Amino acid sequence: MPSLLEDEIRSQPAVVARLLETQLPAIEALAATLPPFRYALIAARGSSDHAALYAKYALGALAGYPVALAAPSLSTLYGASPRQEGALVVGISQSGQSPDIVAVVEEGRRQGCPTLALTNDPGSPLAAAAGNVIDISAGPERSIAATKTYTGELVALAALAACWSGDARHARLDELRTLPSALDAALAAAFAAVPLDGEELRAMERVVVVGRGYNFATASEIALKLKELTYGMAAAYSAADFRHGPIATVEAGSQALLIMPSGRAYDDMLALAGELREREVELAVISDEAEALGLAHLPMPLGGAGTPEWLSPVTAVVAGQVLALRLAEAKGLAPDAPRGLRKVTRTV
Repeated sequence: MPSLLEDEIRSQPAVVARLLETQLPAIEALAATLPPFRYALIAARGSSDHAALYAKYALGALAGYPVALAAPSLSTLYGASPRQEGALVVGISQSGQSPDIVAVVEEGRRQGCPTLALTNDPGSPLAAAAGNVIDISAGPERSIAATKTYTGELVALAALAACWSGDARHARLDELRTLPSALDAALAAAFAAVPLDGEELRAMERVVVVGRGYNFATASEIALKLKELTYGMAAAYSAADFRHGPIATVEAGSQALLIMPSGRAYDDMLALAGELREREVELAVISDEAEALGLAHLPMPLGGAGTPEWLSPVTAVVAGQVLALRLAEAKGLAPDAPRGLRKVTRTV
């Protein structure tokens, strides 16, 4: 019988389709009516912080808005109130319960900034604190590790970036609407590629996870899933930052997971893959490029061919979710109840 987590992972095409059907008109209206701002200041934790990292690239590349990531502890630990003039202050939280995220949005509103909450609970404290709310409409997430709420956050942020992309707006929104079918293909490819059991899975105890550009967020989220579900060590890096020191940690027999869909970042990721192969590093690769998959000990073809790079984090992350799920199962762990974790985490 599939775990609750597997059910949640498999539900993502339907979740994204529902979000686009029920919430996209409201997101378009919100994007058109928000007061002017110069940059976005985003407060988030955990998986939601990785969605915020995606926003740095999506809002920056498509809409031209710089994105800064807030330090929520400034408010709750240090009692500081950094100046937020010119900001759209955004809180991202699946539960909307964390006091430190709420505090950043409350302070933004006190300073007269436009404020926005992205949450799976429109009745949450975060939603109450914000002047505007996007309901990611994922439904109750029954397993502890975030999957469908993360992809919901990505899609909501992608929709905002598309709405603010000027003359490319209609084309970007059309691309966004292809995501449910692309996710269907991505899930089918991931479940077919990742073995149900095997030494190659159980041996994955220390992994570097590398992406670049839009998919640095994907690397960060997959590394978190591996840690949450398998209790192994997984460290996420941008390919550029990885070369600035951490690459010294890999040697023959080390393991790396590379997220490298086609797009602007592909050539750099391919060069890194070749360098790691020369060092006899064992590679797992998530890609839609046969050349990249051919370098891998564990190739994970990225379904949804034709998905543009700016949306590839939505489809690429599901392969990592499936990998973490199968690895947990291969180790005899309980993917629905990772030790030490709760569904709602309230940090102050």
